[in-house]
Amino acid sequence: MPKRYLFFVNQPYSYSILRPLQEEIRRRGDQAAWFVAGCSTAPLKEGELHLKSVREVMAYQADATFVPGDWVPYFFPGIKVEVFHGMARNKRGHSSEDESDHYRIRGWFDLYCTHAEKDTAKFKALASELGHFAVSHTGWPKLDPLFAQGVPGRRSRQPDEPPVVFFASTFSRSVTAAPALLRKIGELAGSGRWKFIVTLHPKMDPAIVSEYRQLAGENLRFVESDEDLMPILPRADVMLCDTSSIMFEFMFLERPVVTFRTKMPGPYLIDVEEVEEVESALQKAVTYPAELMAQTRRLCQELHSFNDGASSQRVLDAVEHFLSHEQGRLKRKPLNLLRKLKVRRRLKRELLRMV
Repeated sequence: MPKRYLFFVNQPYSYSILRPLQEEIRRRGDQAAWFVAGCSTAPLKEGELHLKSVREVMAYQADATFVPGDWVPYFFPGIKVEVFHGMARNKRGHSSEDESDHYRIRGWFDLYCTHAEKDTAKFKALASELGHFAVSHTGWPKLDPLFAQGVPGRRSRQPDEPPVVFFASTFSRSVTAAPALLRKIGELAGSGRWKFIVTLHPKMDPAIVSEYRQLAGENLRFVESDEDLMPILPRADVMLCDTSSIMFEFMFLERPVVTFRTKMPGPYLIDVEEVEEVESALQKAVTYPAELMAQTRRLCQELHSFNDGASSQRVLDAVEHFLSHEQGRLKRKPLNLLRKLKVRRRLKRELLRMV
């Protein structure tokens, strides 16, 4: 009998994380369905099964629910599988070895699918201590299409073709570069020396988003926040960023990243403090400095253990192993009555937002 899997989507970025899993599920002859609470359903594609109510979810009776966030309705059928919304690195600049110290184990998940050796070791230590969840070192499904696209490195372009800069910015006022770089990006695109692909966080100030949309033209493409960025990233030669975690995803292409006043500095970045330093930093980046690229590759190895594009396979194998061999051996989860009440209220609130 085919297995049934559910995707719990609460943020627009979840779609690109979960679609590689859907592809592997279908390849195995199993079924996948989507339940969206709190964000747009517009990215859903024809042929994707959309469960529109809790009643439909309960009737679907999934064997497992995959979650790229930090919460999930505990009463949904099947096991709950955490696949994470990003790689284990946070905006305080801590590396993956520190991330699970800051990750709160709230008792929602049965299985954590981790990305790198250090965060796997940390989560396994927590699993041994608490006893009510399991951990599997699988890699991150979102990166599968990136690795499948071919050999990383310099993008092939014509001698007279300007370099393409992918500009991505997070929304937090304390770290976002979008307002400060608006005029500079418009100027650089208008000069014809550079082309830009621009995307902004879904929670970005709508006024800033509108101003960047207005810059769209021959040398600047604006990408809406609900579009899948994985097929678009390889079209850029360099990334310009602030403290958005997408910079780490781009690095797996083995291409350079320039940051503006980042809160996550390191030898794998060219970071600048002033707007007028941006173009010279981009010019340096597109020469692919040897030490910069060596540090980039080193960081990628730290953040993610696999580059074979098969993380979705490992995740599903881990779920099957859990269902067959581990599920009955775990301790019961904490009762968490207050947290469960809050989850029910949150789910109701998120669904009302969509009405």
